[in-house]
Amino acid sequence: MTTQLLVFGPGYSAQPIIAEAQQNGWRVFGTYRKEEKRLQLETEDIVPIDFQAGEIAKFNKQAPTHLLISIAPKEDYDPTLAVWLKWLSGLQNIQSINYLSSTNVYGDHSGGWVEESTPPTPSLARGIRRQSAEKEWQSFATENSTRVFIYRLAGIYGPGRNAFRALKAGRAKCIIKENQVFSRIHVEDIKQTVWAAMTSNHSGGIFNLADDNPTPPHEVIEAAAAMLGRPAPPREAWETADLSEMARSFYLESKRVKNVKIKQELGVNLKYPTYQEGLKALLKTDIL
Repeated sequence: MTTQLLVFGPGYSAQPIIAEAQQNGWRVFGTYRKEEKRLQLETEDIVPIDFQAGEIAKFNKQAPTHLLISIAPKEDYDPTLAVWLKWLSGLQNIQSINYLSSTNVYGDHSGGWVEESTPPTPSLARGIRRQSAEKEWQSFATENSTRVFIYRLAGIYGPGRNAFRALKAGRAKCIIKENQVFSRIHVEDIKQTVWAAMTSNHSGGIFNLADDNPTPPHEVIEAAAAMLGRPAPPREAWETADLSEMARSFYLESKRVKNVKIKQELGVNLKYPTYQEGLKALLKTDIL
């Protein structure tokens, strides 16, 4: 039987995972909402699936063996389960469910450390929605006797989405707030962790995806500027900086995210354990 991956939301974080699956001979299906996305998927040898269809006739006698969910929850529900629950519940061959969540479920810890056993205390609406979606997928997996991996992602960066790009576009800011630190994760390390989990015999669970070096955000911008040989943006106090409400909200929570579990249980050796390694690699490979 062909190993088949069904991806709900084949976007930035999912793309390297899809590429890895294809390189290993898996057949990949991906959802779309707009025609241009459907055409893009076809050019990438991904079988396009209308998200609103709620079922997939194209599978014929075979069904997906793995699910990857990379769609953010709505106000009070997970959109994937809202549309696809009935069809998914009828499948017999699901070997793993892989849900890309966020570390914002932990809420604010004033720069303190959190790990997978830390009780979620989300303070922002998007964190509350994430926690609710995690519970929905955990319940679905239990009811359907399959394993589920919940990946709590820190701030995502990589090719096309990084401090260099922000500097070049004039969007970068050096915001200063006392005790403010962010954890981050390179998209390639997301890929290798999810792939290790999907192809393992692990029973599933919650895993933090973060690097080894939680850092004040302005330090990353200043390091990137130095690598480019250009001045960094002036430092600005968070309290008075000109920020959108969304940007400002990211500074309402501060925590350091432990990543020991992915190393011990999945055997992951981070390719980019700190932002320094990540930036150095991007400076060589990313188109600026």
